[in-house]
Amino acid sequence: MAPPDPLLTRSFSVAFVANLLHGLSFFLFIHLPSYLTDLGADEAEVGLLIGVTAVSAIVVRPTLGKLMDTRGRMPVILAGGLVSIGATLLYLTVSSIGPWLYVVRIIHGFAMGSVFPSLFTYGADVVPLSRRTEGFALFGVSGLLPIALGGVIGDIVLASSTFDTLFIAAAGFALAGFLASTVLREEAELIGPGERHGGFIRQVWRPALFPVWMVTAAFAIALTGYFTFLRTFVDETGIGSVGLFFSFYAGTAIALRLTLAWLPQRVGQRRVLFPAFAALIAGFLVIARAGAGIDIALAGMLCGGGHAYAFPILMDYTVTRASTTGRGSAVSFFTALFDIGVLIGGPALGLIIELSGYTAMYVSAAVFLAAAVVLFGFWDRRYGAAPQVVPSASRPSV
Repeated sequence: MAPPDPLLTRSFSVAFVANLLHGLSFFLFIHLPSYLTDLGADEAEVGLLIGVTAVSAIVVRPTLGKLMDTRGRMPVILAGGLVSIGATLLYLTVSSIGPWLYVVRIIHGFAMGSVFPSLFTYGADVVPLSRRTEGFALFGVSGLLPIALGGVIGDIVLASSTFDTLFIAAAGFALAGFLASTVLREEAELIGPGERHGGFIRQVWRPALFPVWMVTAAFAIALTGYFTFLRTFVDETGIGSVGLFFSFYAGTAIALRLTLAWLPQRVGQRRVLFPAFAALIAGFLVIARAGAGIDIALAGMLCGGGHAYAFPILMDYTVTRASTTGRGSAVSFFTALFDIGVLIGGPALGLIIELSGYTAMYVSAAVFLAAAVVLFGFWDRRYGAAPQVVPSASRPSV
């Protein structure tokens, strides 16, 4: 029996490190809602400021997706890294809620809209087809570690210093991520000189991708409930901490991906995807009823366990159903859906908090996600491939 295709190649490993470092820079901003409320923003304005960044990240996606398919991933990775360094340092110039803060948030959105889609697309280029779901799960660990470490590092920094120190630390991680990216080489299969790309819309306007887009958008909207509002939930209720939730969240997800990343390929993607979503929904309901720190830890475990599989499986659906030369556009749109989720979920969930409180918001997010998953289950039947089952004897190992 032939050995499995190598997964942990040099290109994979360096891209992993670059994404990890940029992720550390970004996830320090889990604490930004607290900074904004200190400046005088209410819940609705916090959601709006988070949404502004999402808008700018969305706006650049079509251009950057086409650029990745025609010119390569590396120009976008490097340019986005430079913008990220500058954007994080610009927060040091903010002293109040006003137009300048919105400008800084927009620039930061440009950086996010460049770095993460391009690095994930690069990861898709270097993962072998035979181990794609497993590869996406492992590459995604580079995005999960910052979730855990960003919350903890932020808690430590803010316990002994100010938000200015947090912003400087974020700039340092962005600089390290940029430097790591400079040693990568182009791996993409690009549009040839005589070929036509067909445009961003044509690349993502594929019926087989529509149910994936729908459930991914719902997933992203629901995630806003804790990525945007957990900080203020903890501040208001005094229950648990941001670091506690995200440590259990990322720890659970990382443990599952390192030990059971092969599971979707062995038992079938759909058989893993629906339980994963069920765990996420249960996590929201636990937060809604939380009365002690142990509840926040349990919610983190449930949500992290769900995220461990939901994201890489949906990513695999995206790459598999897109054309090879349109991969940059497809992955760019897939990641844009998470920004669209913030754009919609931030103001919407913030308004629910204003009107009815945090319990109502987390229950609403759970019900909304559950409805979307049921719809996906029926809609995707016509497009879903047979379960990707890998016999036990040939299960790939990392």
